[in-house]
Amino acid sequence: MSRLFTSLKIGDVSFRNRVFVSPMCQYSSRDGMPGDWHLVHLGSRAVGGAGLVMVEATAVTAEGRISPGDSGIWSDAHAEAFQRITRFVSEQGAVPGLQLAHAGRKAATDLPWRGGKPLGLEAGGWTPVAPSAVPFADGYPLPRELSIAELDGVVEAFVAAARRARDAGFQCVEVHMAHGYLLHEFLSPLANHRGDDYGGSLENRMRLPLRVAAAVREVWPSTMPLLVRISATDWEEGSWDVDQSVELSRRLKEIGVDMIDCSSGGMTATAAIPAGPGFQTPFAERIRREAGIATAAVGLITEAAQAEHILRTGQADAVFLAREMLRDPYWPLRAARKLNSDIPWPVQYQRAKP
Repeated sequence: MSRLFTSLKIGDVSFRNRVFVSPMCQYSSRDGMPGDWHLVHLGSRAVGGAGLVMVEATAVTAEGRISPGDSGIWSDAHAEAFQRITRFVSEQGAVPGLQLAHAGRKAATDLPWRGGKPLGLEAGGWTPVAPSAVPFADGYPLPRELSIAELDGVVEAFVAAARRARDAGFQCVEVHMAHGYLLHEFLSPLANHRGDDYGGSLENRMRLPLRVAAAVREVWPSTMPLLVRISATDWEEGSWDVDQSVELSRRLKEIGVDMIDCSSGGMTATAAIPAGPGFQTPFAERIRREAGIATAAVGLITEAAQAEHILRTGQADAVFLAREMLRDPYWPLRAARKLNSDIPWPVQYQRAKP
């Protein structure tokens, strides 16, 4: 059996393999509600053999959505709407997961296929919030700086969302601290210009993200996996980098986070990112080694042999696939064949199994 297709157990939750479906926004919700598209999109990846099927960045507040089309979990009605999805994914043998997110200063943008530009109030947008009144890029609105009192509300929103995720039937949650969204904004000196206890030093910049992780861990069952996605570097000089990411990961491990999902970038629109096959894998390897915590690699992982190599050489404990899973929801079934691993197929598809 290949390493990719060996099971992974975290707490009481067993992943049947180490092929994880990355959270990918579908921009197809209305008022944050998941619909038929989400059931079919996520359900087909579970049928396709993935070990973890992670729902897209799901906003903990309405103003925390990237776009009006994002999914949300800021009410009990949202949790109820997710139940048929978690039930179906679980029935196919995959673990249903949810990424808890707040878009911060990158909120209130149009759908990507409409250009993805910021939406004004007259077009259905809203005023974004951020650590500091610093816009994401030219043409983006000036966000409103969150007060210290409002930060308590941010923590409470993540906590309430985690409780709802549990009630919805999710078995794994991931706190989104990457890609230039709110918690990453607090970490990065490019977005965080605060002069209080939440800005300046590394300790201060980590304060809110660590508070959120600790609060979520407190209400999320200890027997279920808690992941955190980080941007290991901003790819900008003098900004958030892998050294700070190692320290953050150490602190997250102390809190009880089980795995770090190692991505990068998203803080600025101008960063020169050297994208290529497996280009972020070294971050997962270093954090795994130096912080002593399980990691998942993500970013242009497309081939079975490539994913197997990442795991066999100890660079990560699992791999997240994103665009490749959009291209082929049955990638795990095909990858298993290439790696000479005989894994179960859905009984309905048995007659097509090679």
